[in-house]
Parts: sequence; C-alpha cells; structure tokens
Amino acid sequence: MPKRVLTGTVVSDKGDKTVVVRVERRVKHPLYGKIIKLSKKYHAHDEGNAFKSGEQVRIQECAPVSKLKSWTVLERVGAAPVEVAEIAETDLNPKPDVEPKAEKPAKAAKAPKGKSAKKAEPESAEA
Repeated sequence: MPKRVLTGTVVSDKGDKTVVVRVERRVKHPLYGKIIKLSKKYHAHDEGNAFKSGEQVRIQECAPVSKLKSWTVLERVGAAPVEVAEIAETDLNPKPDVEPKAEKPAKAAKAPKGKSAKKAEPESAEA
C-alpha cells in the first residue's frame, strides 16, 4: 500500500529532530454547503533539524518513530517568508528640549441637574 504524502506549513521547530506541521484541507460543509478550511497538526521526524518555522514542506507516512511521530519530512516546497528587521537609527543630532505645555484652566463647577437646578439660576433676564 502506498504511503500518504501531505503538504503543510511548519508551525514549530522547537523539538530536537521534530517539527510540527499544520496541514490544511478544504471541505464542503455537509449541511450548509460552504467551503471551509480544516487543519490538523502532525509531528514529523526531521533528522538534521533542517526545517524552520514558516516553511512549506512535504511529509510522508512512516513507521512510528515515537509516541506522536509517525511522519517524516521529505522535502522543502517553499521557503519561510523573510522577516523584516527594523534597525533603530541613533540620532546624531539630538532634538532640543521641548517646552512643557501650559496647563489648561480649571473648568467651572456645573450646576446640579433636576428641579433644584432651576431654583439655583438667577432670574435676571426678566425685562
């Protein structure tokens, strides 16, 4: 019987000689008919610790290597996306000190709301 071969993305390479590969598949929902993505993680044997997180790899079924590992990594399909590292440039010309902002004036106390507010207002507009 032929061995299964799957393609997925390495999500973890922290174990020694082990990578975790997430394989996504698209299936049609049985009731609603919408195409959905299902994913499953496989532990695969990586003898030389050659594969890094984010790479696209092909894995093949094999005899169990350990409790969780029954797959081996065949080949690299795609490289991991390159991460752009930001280099912090030091300022050769230091900026002059900025003057502190003036404090805002305190707000006037508001009159209480409700019936008592009407009584507290002066009646100077009667003319």
